[in-house]
Amino acid sequence: MTAAELLELPRGQHRYELINGELKTMSPGSHDHGRISMRIGALLAEFVWRKKLGDAYAAETGFLLTSDPDTVLAPDAAFVSEERARQGRDKKGYWPGAPDIAVEVLSPSESGPKTKKKVAQWLEHGAQHVWIVNSKNETVTIYRSSGDSMTFGHEETLEADDLLPGFRVAVADIFK
Repeated sequence: MTAAELLELPRGQHRYELINGELKTMSPGSHDHGRISMRIGALLAEFVWRKKLGDAYAAETGFLLTSDPDTVLAPDAAFVSEERARQGRDKKGYWPGAPDIAVEVLSPSESGPKTKKKVAQWLEHGAQHVWIVNSKNETVTIYRSSGDSMTFGHEETLEADDLLPGFRVAVADIFK
């Protein structure tokens, strides 16, 4: 399947991703997943828009990572810097490339190897950060393209000064 064919699929009952031309159907997230995704997405978006740093994207936004065969992934939230956003706003279809920040909220069924694979995909295709939000242990781990990572616990403050100077969110607030 191609990215163009993926765009034509009906919306509603399932979520889809395209991995090397192969359609992957995913069940809708749980209410907890949706609540946490919206919370971190809203906190990210509010900061990005207030500071005029670029664009923030909600879940269901597809990012075209590879072509022929096509790979389209949809994070639970995303950020694209203003410089890159200006270049892509007029394009139709999926965003061409990875966001600067891809936020993934883990579902209870996601395993360590599956998560590591997803992090690697985002980083290999240009994401600067991948934020893994784990509701089971109430942590957020930031994986950076530089190869380092940092985990923020429930009592800590999430920071990402290298891409979002001044961004500060209490991790506990994400899971309220």
